[in-house]
Amino acid sequence: MSAEEVLTAFRHDAPYLFLGAAFAAVGIVSAAFAVLRRRRDSLLICFALFASVYGVRLWISSPMLAMMARGATFYTRLRGAVNYVTLIPALLFFISMGLPRRFERAVGYAMVGFGCLLAAATLLFGDSPHYERINSIAVISASGFFLVRFMVSASAERIAPKASDFGLIRWGLLVFVGLVVWQNSAQFFLTSLPLLEPFGFAAFLGTLGYVAARSTLQRDRQLKEIQKELEVARRIQLSILPSEFPASKNFRVAARYLPMTSVAGDLYDYIIADDHQVGLLIADVSGHGVPAALIASMVKLAAASQRAVAADPCRFLSGMNSALLGNTQNQFVTAAYVYLNSESGELRYSAAAHPALLLIRNGRVTPIQENGLMLAVFGFASYSTAVHKLETDDRIVMYTDGVVEASNSVGDFFGHDALCDLLTRTRELSPAESQCTRKRLNPSRTLHK
Repeated sequence: MSAEEVLTAFRHDAPYLFLGAAFAAVGIVSAAFAVLRRRRDSLLICFALFASVYGVRLWISSPMLAMMARGATFYTRLRGAVNYVTLIPALLFFISMGLPRRFERAVGYAMVGFGCLLAAATLLFGDSPHYERINSIAVISASGFFLVRFMVSASAERIAPKASDFGLIRWGLLVFVGLVVWQNSAQFFLTSLPLLEPFGFAAFLGTLGYVAARSTLQRDRQLKEIQKELEVARRIQLSILPSEFPASKNFRVAARYLPMTSVAGDLYDYIIADDHQVGLLIADVSGHGVPAALIASMVKLAAASQRAVAADPCRFLSGMNSALLGNTQNQFVTAAYVYLNSESGELRYSAAAHPALLLIRNGRVTPIQENGLMLAVFGFASYSTAVHKLETDDRIVMYTDGVVEASNSVGDFFGHDALCDLLTRTRELSPAESQCTRKRLNPSRTLHK
């Protein structure tokens, strides 16, 4: 080879070598993205294979590489096999785009098998002009068939190409398939045509890239709107929680609300709050996010409607259950309610499938559990009241399951025993100081009273 021959070949091949490298890079990036998503996406995987194989095909088929590998049998066979293999990921990609009928999918898979046979025959026996003609006929037939099906589908769906992302992709696909048919038809007319097919593929990639970029921008805008709405929902949810417990001669109450997400289904409320009696409610709606938060608002209204029976916890929960039944979209609610009376010295407690109330007395933690069925599920649910005597300096703790189910970096749960130990170690602190200490030691969605 002379320097002039190499330079001429390079000038001719430069655009195609650049496009081949670009297509292969797009395929590699798409494959990496598919791996990072950790979810099988056949469309993305087939596209990555299609772009990568097409880019490799441009490099292997370049005259400059053919000059350097002149006389190499393996190179000749490899070039032919890659040319036929390119058909396989292309058809798989089009199939993944969605072919509604079994016949169309059967034709696609038949063409995949045909491409595999040609590639295997070329590797074993060498390339042949007959293989190339057969492949050209197959490519022209398959391209025309799928192009007609896509266009008919677009017409049936009445999708305006300029108003639809998929319509725009169809136009890019039309340009690419048209040039594929044009290029493969050239050898039957014994004429030499410029290699325009890679530019058609570039146009197709361009439409895909444009649609992907526009979709990304739209998702970003939607995400910002969702974040704004979640922030508003968070502020609204916090507004339905009671403010600080009123000053009282006999009771001191501290509460902490730390949701795991922007909004959640945990709720607490002071049903009664004066010098001689206190009614404290805590509830937890199943699920997370906005649906649970909306139902938590309903729980607050249901609790407010039972204020007249606040001194009777079992009737209080029964009334809440009747108010919520059939109105929570198949989500359930766990709740616990305690009524304290300093004049009678009584603690009355009832719960609906909620973690037990913890009574701290003389340095010991005693669970008080008086559970019935969860709220908003069973119309026949009934509840009972546990009655205990109150003593000076008694302390009670009500919480949701987020406390005991909180886990550390290695996945170990905080657990009931650790909570009891923490309560014992903080028994000398005031309620406000105690709940701040627990927040530092156990950062989870939690409520301490």
